[in-house]
Amino acid sequence: MDLSSMKAALLFLLLPFTLHAAPAPYAADSQRQADVPRGKVTRHEIRSEIFPGTLRQYYVYVPAQYDASRPAAVMVFQDGHAYVSEKGDFRTPIVFDNLIAKKDMPVTIGIFVNPGLRLPEIDGKQSWGTGKKKSNRSFEYDSMSSQYAKFLEKELLPAVAKDYRLTSDPDQRAICGLSSGGICAFTVGWERPDLFRRVMSHVGSFTNIRGGHAYPSMIRKGKVRPLRVYLQDGSNDLDNQHGNWWLGNLQMHKALEFRNYPHLWVPTDGGHGGKDGGPLFPDGLRWLWKSAPTTE
Repeated sequence: MDLSSMKAALLFLLLPFTLHAAPAPYAADSQRQADVPRGKVTRHEIRSEIFPGTLRQYYVYVPAQYDASRPAAVMVFQDGHAYVSEKGDFRTPIVFDNLIAKKDMPVTIGIFVNPGLRLPEIDGKQSWGTGKKKSNRSFEYDSMSSQYAKFLEKELLPAVAKDYRLTSDPDQRAICGLSSGGICAFTVGWERPDLFRRVMSHVGSFTNIRGGHAYPSMIRKGKVRPLRVYLQDGSNDLDNQHGNWWLGNLQMHKALEFRNYPHLWVPTDGGHGGKDGGPLFPDGLRWLWKSAPTTE
């Protein structure tokens, strides 16, 4: 090797870089199986009075095994469009079909809700099709309050319950989200464990967007809630003016561990998004629903 080649090789070795392992491949539980009954997904919209002036879309998944004579378990997803897509990172309807058929999770109705949009009005009615749309996402998801839980309790769950029999048992209710939707899921459980006790967070925003960086201290000092918590984050997650996502999630893990919460910490080495969490989703659901009361 000549001198110039050696210098080039040495320069490469000295450059800072990060290696990212490829996400895990999708296993059979994230793929359609010919012999597994398929659930049904329908799209709806709801206007909120708890978040005044907002309109939002939501999707409802009903498993093939649903029996109206028995209350079904419930799982709510923030940023519902991202979780409900069969071509997305999580493929939730496919995963639910497979796990429910195996009885690895209870018969569960999935509710996939998007954040509210403040939309222009035409003839006194909000319109999706025209004008500038403004998202209410950060206010709803990142705020440290019980307002979003109240929206679920008073508006969204009753809307779905008009058509389907839903459980009122908080131990048969789970809530899930990604990024700000992840901290939102935790806030609902933290503020209202009488409503939801199973929490799943993917790359949750436990940073100082609207005060969420305080959760580890609150967990360490506060009253222990009857929660079961799944946390996934990647070591190459965001690092910006709000904080470091990886460190925020690691602090959450250590605080939950310190107070002996039943929780599962799933560290990966990816970035912000669902690429790491998606393939791990079926096993995450198995753990989340472990020891859940039966709906049968």
